[in-house]
Amino acid sequence: MITASDIDTPAGSRPEREPARMSVRHAALWSVSGQYIGFVLQFASSVIISRFFLKPAEIGLFSIALGAAMLIAILQDFGLTRYIANLDHPDETEIRRCSSVALIFALGVGFLLALGAWPIAEFYGHAGLARILLIIAASYLFVPFAIVPTAMLSRAMAFRGLFFVNLAATAVQTGVAIGLAWAGYSATALAWAMVAAALVKAVVAQALHPALPFPLRFDGLRPVLHFGSQSSTLFVIGAIGSRSADLVIGALLSLTATGLFTRATGLASQLRALISGAASSVLYPALARLQRNGEALGDPYLRVVACFTGAGWPAMAGLAIAAAPTVNLLFGAQWAETAPILVWIALGEILFIALPLHVELPILRGALRPLIARNIVDTVASLLLLIIGAKVSVAAAALSRVGYGAVWLLLYTGFVCRMAGLRPSKLAPIYLSSALATAAAVTPMAIAALTLPKFASIGFLPLAALAGSGVVLWLIALRLLGHPLYEEFAQLLGGLGARLRPAWSEAA
Repeated sequence: MITASDIDTPAGSRPEREPARMSVRHAALWSVSGQYIGFVLQFASSVIISRFFLKPAEIGLFSIALGAAMLIAILQDFGLTRYIANLDHPDETEIRRCSSVALIFALGVGFLLALGAWPIAEFYGHAGLARILLIIAASYLFVPFAIVPTAMLSRAMAFRGLFFVNLAATAVQTGVAIGLAWAGYSATALAWAMVAAALVKAVVAQALHPALPFPLRFDGLRPVLHFGSQSSTLFVIGAIGSRSADLVIGALLSLTATGLFTRATGLASQLRALISGAASSVLYPALARLQRNGEALGDPYLRVVACFTGAGWPAMAGLAIAAAPTVNLLFGAQWAETAPILVWIALGEILFIALPLHVELPILRGALRPLIARNIVDTVASLLLLIIGAKVSVAAAALSRVGYGAVWLLLYTGFVCRMAGLRPSKLAPIYLSSALATAAAVTPMAIAALTLPKFASIGFLPLAALAGSGVVLWLIALRLLGHPLYEEFAQLLGGLGARLRPAWSEAA
């Protein structure tokens, strides 16, 4: 990854009120810690709710509502997080201006969701959709008050603060979702949990970095609106491709099929977020600093690719192989049809992990127009393949994600490499090294899957033992291959040891 020296700002250029900065590794440690804790809470919530309270059709109903909401909700940020990250010296006037824009656009999203609640419910023939959409719309009364504070914390690499913001919101969301599901609120339990999380996130974010929009400021908005309009266009197009799967499957198949597909994609995306989601949130402001300092991005980007593929590929390959026992252990027999869907979703994720920061790098380089053009092609390919698959079955819809991943990778590889200032051939040794480490990691699980007649019903302890032995082989492979991810582990553990040794000495 990028080292602390890569992002330190020259003396004298630091804004007076900017919070103290931390190295990327230190920031990543806080971000990863928050990601892990958040993952445990969300994962536990999804398992408990799916196993004991909600059926696939109820999950499917909420997923359709959430999918429709997310198509509009992508506008809520209006590109402000990245706009603020690129500012040299944001002052109080600029922050209030951004806060005003956040308020207007987030309230607009809530209004559009409320307005579309009944037409969407009528289209799908499920009156419950309207109620869920109206509840989700209510969360946008609180959403805008967290946008700018969290953007400022991210820009300053103050991920300790973001840790507490996200942890508080996730904990409340988990508790409310489980409590209301247990009380019989069905799919609306998940919607009310979103409202509670938005409220808590706004309160904690404002407490850590106040950035209220009052009095509203709408002067000097041209640069904000210019960047935000292009950024929003990009993310709306992307959202159509990434967020429409539940809508398409809900329209062409059934609520149950939607619930099964959502549970598979949710499990894969949660694992991916656990592996790389925290790092992604750290890397954009870090790369923005490198660019502001006039430094090259090629070598840091290659290291990012190595870390993402070195960690993400084994996780997704293992999930694909162990899909059946994983689903059985987590969700129970009523979700068994999720397993074959999960296999294809996890294999598709391997392709998407291969090229991280495909949006962030072009934004940093100011290449929004060519990025939008590729995003349009990307979205059309995603929708066409998904519709073709969904017309056959939910499993075929999942298989279409692998085909889409191949198209996506071909579309973006050369473009992203140009943005990073390197040749695509530079990726080949990294991919080979990560693929070999992946092969080592999944060997025990693959042997068990091929030889055990009742592998799908294997217990937790044997499955954990297989995964653990795979981790050992993975670490050995990383060391033998000289993989950059092994160096990151060594440096991170070394840094932790240096921090803990004084405390141990005092205790002794």
